[in-house]
Amino acid sequence: MRNLTGLCLALILSVGAVAAAQDEPDPADEVRRVVEDSYIHGAFNELDPDAMRNGFHPDFAIFSADGEKIKRYPIDVWAAGVAQRKAEPDFDPADNVWKHEFPIVEVTGGAALVKVELYRNDELVFTDYLSLLEFESGWKIVAKVYHKH
Repeated sequence: MRNLTGLCLALILSVGAVAAAQDEPDPADEVRRVVEDSYIHGAFNELDPDAMRNGFHPDFAIFSADGEKIKRYPIDVWAAGVAQRKAEPDFDPADNVWKHEFPIVEVTGGAALVKVELYRNDELVFTDYLSLLEFESGWKIVAKVYHKH
C-alpha cells in the first residue's frame, strides 16, 4: 500500500510540474516575437523606426568586415535611414515585401542567437545572425552580422 501511495504522490507532483511548466512562456517564442516585431516589420516590411527602437538595445550595432577592420553601424543611424526611406515620395509599401525564415532560434539562459533568412521576390537576399540578450525589460537585439547573397 505504501508503494501505491508513493506512486500516486509522484504522479500528482509530476503532473503539477508539467502543468506549471506549460504556463511559463517559451523563451524561443519571445525571442521570435521581438525579432519579427522590431526587425522584420520594423526595419524591413513596415519601415517603423519606433518598432526598431523597442526591440533593439540602444548600444546595438551591425558589424561588418572592412579589410582587417570592423565596421560598426549603430541603431540610431539605421533607424534614421529607415525613417528617411519611408518618407521618400516614391516609396511604395506594396513593393517593400520581405519574407523571412528562422532556420535557427537558439536560447541559452539569457542569451539567444537567431539566424534569419530574408527573401525578396522569392530570392534569398540576406542571411543575418542576430544576437539577443534578456534584460529586466525583456529581450533586446544587441548585435547583427550578415551576408548579402
